[in-house]
This record gives sequence, structure tokens and C-alpha cells, in this order.
Amino acid sequence: MTNDASAQAAQPRKSPKLHFPLQDDERVLTVSRKHWIYLWPRTIFIALLAFVPVIAAAVFVSKSAGLDGNVAKGFWIISAVYILYWAVRALLNWYRYHNDVWVITNQRIVDSTKTTPFNLKISSADLINVQDMTVERNGILRTTFNFGDVVCQTAADVQEFRMAGVPDPQQIQLLVDKERDRERTRGR
Repeated sequence: MTNDASAQAAQPRKSPKLHFPLQDDERVLTVSRKHWIYLWPRTIFIALLAFVPVIAAAVFVSKSAGLDGNVAKGFWIISAVYILYWAVRALLNWYRYHNDVWVITNQRIVDSTKTTPFNLKISSADLINVQDMTVERNGILRTTFNFGDVVCQTAADVQEFRMAGVPDPQQIQLLVDKERDRERTRGR
């Protein structure tokens, strides 16, 4: 018979903000998501697509037929459905941004992508399997706002592990290098 304490110790711990359990003696060093530039310009574009046509149509309809009676009811119903569609798109954009994370722990790198509440993809690479790392930051925008890709070459079946569009990629590379070296010396 096992008691409750030993049964809980055998279970992997699950952090409430992560979509996956942590291994024994594993601790989260950093959680990174894409740079804010992947969220806000797209959100503003979605808002413009939602409201500019409605405002333009309201001005056009009020000048030509007037916004009163059944015309007004029909216009506002169609406008509400149209804006609701774009609101759902904006919500999914926000959801994808906040649920596409890279977690670096003292044992592994985890890529957790949750595009909808019903779709989850988790990939991980042990730090000791990371053979080579490259930081890719090209272009004026990426250089100005200091974000880019960290590409990890691993000894696994999927040999490339890419953290795309992360802020301060050099710091992430430094952290992974340091933890990888520490993990390798601990394993010897």
C-alpha cells in the first residue's frame, strides 16, 4: 500500500499556467512568447477591418436612404453580425498569442502551442540533446525591436527546434547554453 504523500510525489507536477506537467526536480527558468509586434499590429488591423466598413456604410446609408425604421434595424443587425465576426477573430488572435509559449526549464525546452481551446501541440527537447544554437535576426524591424528566432539543432528525429519571433533572442540563447552546459556536467 502506498500513502497519499508518496503517490503525489510520483505524479508529475503541473503548473497552473502551463499546458504540461513538469518532471521531477524540474523548475521553470523562463517563459517566452512571441514579441508584442506579432499581436498588436494584427489586432489593430482586425479592428480597422471591423469598424471602418461599418462607419463608411453608416455614412453612406444615412446620406442616401436615411437610418430610420426597417432600414436602420437591418443595417444595425448586419453591422452587429459583421463586428461580432471580427471580434471573434480578434479574440482568437489574442488567444493564439498568449497560448503560444516556449518554456525553458533546467532540464528541457518546451514548445507549447494552443491555437484554439480544442487544439494543443507540445514539443520538447532535452537540454543535453541540444547540439548547436543559432540566433537569426534579420531586417530593420527585428533589429530595432530586438526580436528574432532561436534555432536549436538537436540529436532527435526532428532535428530543428525553432523559437520564432522571441524578444531578446541572445539572452535566450545564453540561458539555454548555460543550462545545457550545467545539465551536461551534472550528467557526467
